[in-house]
Amino acid sequence: MVLVLYFAKSAELTGLKSETVSFQSEVTTLQLWQELEKRHPKLSAIRQQVVLALRQEYVPVGDQQVILREGDEIAVIPPLNLAEDGSGPLDLIKLTTAKLSTDTVSDSVRCSSCGAISLFIGTTRDNFEGKRVVQLEYEAYVPMAESELKKICTEIRGKWPNIRHICIHHRLGVVPITEASVIIGISSPHRSDSLEAVRFCIDTLKATVPIWKKEIYESEEPCWKENKECLWTGSGAGAKHIDL
Repeated sequence: MVLVLYFAKSAELTGLKSETVSFQSEVTTLQLWQELEKRHPKLSAIRQQVVLALRQEYVPVGDQQVILREGDEIAVIPPLNLAEDGSGPLDLIKLTTAKLSTDTVSDSVRCSSCGAISLFIGTTRDNFEGKRVVQLEYEAYVPMAESELKKICTEIRGKWPNIRHICIHHRLGVVPITEASVIIGISSPHRSDSLEAVRFCIDTLKATVPIWKKEIYESEEPCWKENKECLWTGSGAGAKHIDL
């Protein structure tokens, strides 16, 4: 068993100062973080702002392998002197097979200087053109998808400079009926900017991000769906020319 210590923002998000957690003896720091986030989903709001400390030595969250001993302490270290609204505007992107949380996305973009949080939640419906849908399955080219999502965040900030925080969570794998496949949250001082930016975000995501959706039907063959926004099929609003 390992003692996990939470400080400042991480303590607020978990509602704990400490807890004991069982880990494998040899893990990466990313696996440590993923286990903590699984226990406390709200921690995803500060994923890009934290490091861990093992035996009072900083270790970044990543591929670094660590060996844990009984009685070790792991501390979750948010940014030092983190202001109420964070260290600046945040672009929070996550692709995951875990169930998405609207509260997590909303909380991650909350900001005292903003009067609006706009959300888009895309869910699995149970029908398409008279066919009974039982679930969706999503597949992604993850590194490129993350890169394209970052480009969307940059575009949003160019079009709406007053946008504060942007959070985009997309689920991969199986998504059952009524559950969310994508949640987008954007905060801004006034509602018009965040409302327009959320619409732009989901439309651009559908057009450019390499994430594929398969509809699984009750009594017919599954079908990979083509987004009408897709830019390179000709069905989108003006296909892009790509120079190789």
